[in-house]
Amino acid sequence: MSAPNCGSTSSGRSTTTGRTTRASASSSAIPSRRVGLGYLLAVLVAIPLGFLIGMSPLISKALDPFIQVLKPISPLAWMPLALYTIKDSAISAIFVIFICSVWPMLLNTAFGVAAVRKEWINVARTLEVGTVRRAFTVILPAAAPTILTGMRISIGIAWLVIVAAEMLVGGTGIGYFVWNEWNNLSITNVIIAILLIGIVGMLLDQILARFTRMVTFPE
Repeated sequence: MSAPNCGSTSSGRSTTTGRTTRASASSSAIPSRRVGLGYLLAVLVAIPLGFLIGMSPLISKALDPFIQVLKPISPLAWMPLALYTIKDSAISAIFVIFICSVWPMLLNTAFGVAAVRKEWINVARTLEVGTVRRAFTVILPAAAPTILTGMRISIGIAWLVIVAAEMLVGGTGIGYFVWNEWNNLSITNVIIAILLIGIVGMLLDQILARFTRMVTFPE
């Protein structure tokens, strides 16, 4: 009589593990979308603004005080204000991802653009290359490795923050899943979700690392 019971118990455990893995995977899809939207918005804002700051000392001096004040603020500190003004937890999470992603990209882009060799820019000016064309044909290729390094840092921070934000907001997402399973004292499910978070973060980092290597050339 004991053998069939053991078999059914093992089957039940494997079924539970399979359900947990599927639940974790589906939960990770939600923060992936939120991270993607917030990160894309940060790219659209940070890189053009970083170009302006790097190319213009006047704009750099004008915006630097605001950047230095806003940059140290924890992304999660923006969550209550976002929930109060936006009144939507999903959009608030996207806003927090935008805030935490924009600073590394902005600063790295500005630094990379400002660090482009003056000889290359002077040659472009001698050839009467316009400002926009010079930005795309001279400055962008030279600053691309630094820009992508900032993007790589930003995606890592964004993936960290979305998990914490979902624990605060609740409802959906891998962060909520981890917190909910902890409340249910299901340590196995928590460990599975943590491993999934780490694997997804590693894949995102490796993708951007590969792009960085593709645009990095010896001088």
